[in-house]
Amino acid sequence: METPKNANETYCTFTLPGDMTAGGLPSEADIRKDLEDNDPKVKRHALKAAIMAMLGGEAMPSILMQVIRFCINSQDKPLKKLCMLYWEVVPKYQEPTSEEINAAASGGPALQRKLLPEMILVCNALMNDLNHPNEYVRGSMLRFLCKVKDEEILSPLIPSIKACLEHKHSYVRKNAALAVFHAHKLFGENLIPDGPELINDFLLREKDISARRNAFLMLFNQDENLAIQFLANNMDDVGKYGDGFALLVLELTRRVCRRDPNQKSRFVRVLLEMLSSNSPAVSYEAAWTLVSLSSAPTAIRAAAMTYTNLLNSQNDNNVKMIVLERLEGLKKNHTKILQELLMDILRALSSPNPDICKKVLDVAMDIVNVRNVGEVVNTLKREVTKIDGEDVVEAKGAYYRGMLIRSIHGCAVRFPHVAESVVHVLMDFLSTDCGMQVIIFVRAIIEQYPPLRASILSKLLNNLDDIRNNAVMCVCLWILGEYCETPSTLKEAFDDITSLLGEASFIMKIDEKQAKEKAAAEAAAGPKMVTKNVVLSDGTYATQTIYTEAKKVEDNTPVLRKMLIEGDVFLGSVVSSTLTKLCLRANDLPDSFSPQVTKEMTLETLLVMCAIIKMAEITINAHRSSLSDCTERITLCTRALLDPKANALLKPIMLGKGKAAFGSFLKSLKDKEAKQNKKEEKTAPSVQADDLIHFRQLRSSTVASGELDLDDGHDLARATGYEGGSSLLTNELSHVYQLSGFADPVYAEAFVTVRDYDISLEILIINRTPNTLSNMNVELSTMGDMKIVERPQSQNIGPLDQCNLRASIKVSSTETGHIFGTIVYEDAATKEKFYINLNDIHMDIMDYIRPASCTDEVFRSMWAEFEWENKVAITTSITDLFEFLNHIVKSTNMQCLTPIDNSQKGTFLAANLYARSVFGEDALVNVSVEKKEDNQGELAGYIRIRSKTQGIALSLGDRITTVQRGTALGQ
Repeated sequence: METPKNANETYCTFTLPGDMTAGGLPSEADIRKDLEDNDPKVKRHALKAAIMAMLGGEAMPSILMQVIRFCINSQDKPLKKLCMLYWEVVPKYQEPTSEEINAAASGGPALQRKLLPEMILVCNALMNDLNHPNEYVRGSMLRFLCKVKDEEILSPLIPSIKACLEHKHSYVRKNAALAVFHAHKLFGENLIPDGPELINDFLLREKDISARRNAFLMLFNQDENLAIQFLANNMDDVGKYGDGFALLVLELTRRVCRRDPNQKSRFVRVLLEMLSSNSPAVSYEAAWTLVSLSSAPTAIRAAAMTYTNLLNSQNDNNVKMIVLERLEGLKKNHTKILQELLMDILRALSSPNPDICKKVLDVAMDIVNVRNVGEVVNTLKREVTKIDGEDVVEAKGAYYRGMLIRSIHGCAVRFPHVAESVVHVLMDFLSTDCGMQVIIFVRAIIEQYPPLRASILSKLLNNLDDIRNNAVMCVCLWILGEYCETPSTLKEAFDDITSLLGEASFIMKIDEKQAKEKAAAEAAAGPKMVTKNVVLSDGTYATQTIYTEAKKVEDNTPVLRKMLIEGDVFLGSVVSSTLTKLCLRANDLPDSFSPQVTKEMTLETLLVMCAIIKMAEITINAHRSSLSDCTERITLCTRALLDPKANALLKPIMLGKGKAAFGSFLKSLKDKEAKQNKKEEKTAPSVQADDLIHFRQLRSSTVASGELDLDDGHDLARATGYEGGSSLLTNELSHVYQLSGFADPVYAEAFVTVRDYDISLEILIINRTPNTLSNMNVELSTMGDMKIVERPQSQNIGPLDQCNLRASIKVSSTETGHIFGTIVYEDAATKEKFYINLNDIHMDIMDYIRPASCTDEVFRSMWAEFEWENKVAITTSITDLFEFLNHIVKSTNMQCLTPIDNSQKGTFLAANLYARSVFGEDALVNVSVEKKEDNQGELAGYIRIRSKTQGIALSLGDRITTVQRGTALGQ
C-alpha cells in the first residue's frame, strides 16, 4: 500500500452508515463532554461522531486523550470495538514543523516520523487486551492488529502475539497466525525474523482446521520452501485438513509449476487425490489446475470426468454454467476425450433452466460423431417425448422443445442414417408451438432423402387435420403439391385436402355467424347462479343455489376450412396452387387416372379457387395486403388448368422449378455451413516461423512461460475486459466527463465505470483557491431508472489541494439516463457558502446492449407481441445498402439475423436485427431501405424498433437518429 499523500488520505478499511449521526455532527467540545459520561450508549454515540468527523477530514486532536482516559478500559464490548475503529483512523504521528520541512527541502536530513506520546498509552492498552482472559477479546484484538501498519506500535506487541500462538482456544490461535503473517510481511527482518520457523513449528502441532489454514497461508507467502516441505511430509493427510487448506495447496501448485515445470511430478499425486474431494470447490480448482499444468490425455480425461460429475451433482445454475464453459474450452483441443463423456454431459438436460440446456446442447452437438450419434438422437427423442407427456416449467417447455428439434435436425443433416429414425417422431409435434421448426426440418429431409418420401407423405396426410398454425399448414400443402408423384399418394392427397375443405363456399352464413357470436357471448359471461326456495321432504324450507353453464357448442368444422373462413387469403392461394399441381400431375398419369377422373378433379379445383376469390372479396377480416398477389396467382392456376397454351408454358414451371429452387437453396446452405466450418478450423498459428525458440531448461525464472496458463496476465486482461493493452488508456479517457469549467474555483471531473447493473463514479475535486474549503458536498441527482445508493461524503480541502470522491448508482432498466448535480462548499476564511452547477453526464444505452440471436419464429412472435414501436426515417449520405446496414449494426451493438450476401446487387434491402440488454429486455429492429435511382442514388426508408418497454424503444431510436446524423455530417 502506498504512503498517504496528505492528511486526508489515511488508512481506512471500513465505512459507517451516513445516518449514524442524523441531524449533523456535534462539535469537538460536545464530543469531548459526551465521552466523559458514565452511560456507555452516550460514549458510543460520541465516539461514532468522532470517527465520522475524522473520516471527513477533521483532525480533532483533543479527542485522543479523552478516549484514552474514559473509553480504553471500558468493559462494554461495542464500545471496545469502536475504540479499535478509532485507533485505525486516528493520526498516530506528530505533524512536522515548518523548520523541519524547510530543512528537508533544502537538502538537510530527511523528515523523521515521531510517534505521539499518547500512543504509548494506547500500546499498553492493546497489550492488555492481548493478555485478556477472555479469548474473544484476544481474538478481536489480534484481528485488529492485522490492519495496523506502524512498526512502532507493533514492536512492543510481538511477544504477546507469539504467546497467543499457544493459547488453548482455537479462535485466538488462528488470529495469532494471521497477526504473525501480517507483521512478518511488513517488517519481517526487524520485528519477527524467525516468523516462518515459528509458524512451521506451530503448524506441526496444530489440530484446528482454520488455524492450520492460516498458518499454511503464512508459509505459502513468506517461505515457500517450508510450505513445500510440509506438504511433502503430510501428503496423505491433505484431504483431512479442510477445503481452505486444499485451495491453498492448489494455488501453491500453480505458482511453483509455472515457475519451474520440472516440479509437476511432485504435485501430481495430491492433484489426483483432490479431484475426488467431497468439496465441489476443491475438485473444480483441482481440475482447473490439472488442465493448466498438463495436456496429457490422462490428465485431461480425469479433469473432464470431474467437470461432468460437478455438472450433474450441483444444483446451482451458476456452477453448472461455469463448468460448461470449462468443458467448452476443453472441446477445442481435446474433442476425442469429451466424446467419451458425451452421454454424461447430456444428463444435465434435466435442469429446469433453459439457458443451461442450451449450453449443454451447444457443447454436445459439436462433439457428436458417427459412433455416438445414435445414442445422442435417442436421448434427444426421449427428451422431446418427455416434454409432451409431463408437466414442465413454463419458461422451459416451448423454448426447450425448439432447441431439441434444432439439435435433432442438425444431427440428421450431418449423419443421414439417423434421419429416418427421427423424422416420424418429430412429425407428431406438428400441432405444437414448435410446428414450424418441425415442418422445416421435414421439408429438408424429404428433399434430401428420396427413399423416405413415401412414409413421410403418408404420416403428413394423417396429421394434416391436427395442424392449428396457418404458416405450418402452408408449408405442409407445398410439400404435398411438390412431392406427391405416385398415383396412390397423389389420389390420397387430393381426397384428403378436398375433404378438409368441404363445400366450395368459404363465406360464413348469417345464422352460423349469429350462433357463433351468441355462444362466444355466453362463454364470456361465465356461469349463471340461480337461487330459489324449495320445500324439503320433511316440510322445512331451504335455499337452493344452482350454477348453470352455457353449453359448449362443438365445432366439427375441419381446421383447413376454418382457416379459410376466417379470411386467410394467402393460405387460399397455397391451396389453389397445391390442387393445381396435383391435377397437372394426374394428367401426366393416364394409366392411373382416366380422363373422367381428371376432369372431376379439375372441376373441383376450379370451384375451390372461385370460392376462395369470392371469400377474399367479401370477408371483412381477410388479409387485404396480399389480396392482389393471391388473386393473380389463383388466376394463373386457373389458366393453367383451362388454357392449353398456358398449360404448356406454366406446367414445367409449376411442377419442376419450385422443387429445383428449393434444392439449390439447401445446397447453398450446406456449402455456406461447410465454408464457415472450414474458416473456423483455420486458426492462426500460435507461433510464427521467425519467433525465438524457448528452451525450458535454459530459461531463467523471470521469463514468462510459453504455455497458456490460467493465471497468466493475458487471461487476467481478458477477464477484466482490457484485452487490448494499447487501447486501455483510450477506453478510460472515453469515460471521463468534465463536470465544471477551468475558470471555476473548484474543478471537478468524473470517471464513469459501468458494470451491468451498477455505475461507479470516481470524482476528482481540485481546490484552485488559496483558501481552505470546508464542508464540501457533491450533491448528485439522477433522471431515469437510476438510484443513488452511495453518495459522496463531505470533505474539507486545503488550499490548492485535491481529493477523490466515490459514488455508486444502481440501474434498473435499459433507458438513457442523466446524472446531474451541484458542488456546495463554505470558504473557511469568510464562512460564505458557494454553489457550482455541474455538467450533466449522459449514460449511453450502448453500455447495456449486448448482441444476441434468436430464430425467425421467435423474432416474429416477439414482434407481434411487443406493443412499443419507434419508427425512424432514414436520412444518411451513405449510398451503399450493405455499408449502411453494417454501419447500423456496428453503431447499435446488435446482431443481424438475416443472412446477407454482399455479392448480390439490388435496390432494396430488408433485414432484422436483435439484441438483448443486461436486464433481459429484448430489442427488435427491422431495417427497410431502398436506393432510389431518381434521387441521386440516396437511400430512403424506415427503421422500426419494437420492445416490451418504452424506454429501450425511445433510447434506441435516439441512438439510431444520432448515428445517422453523425454519419451525414462526417461525410
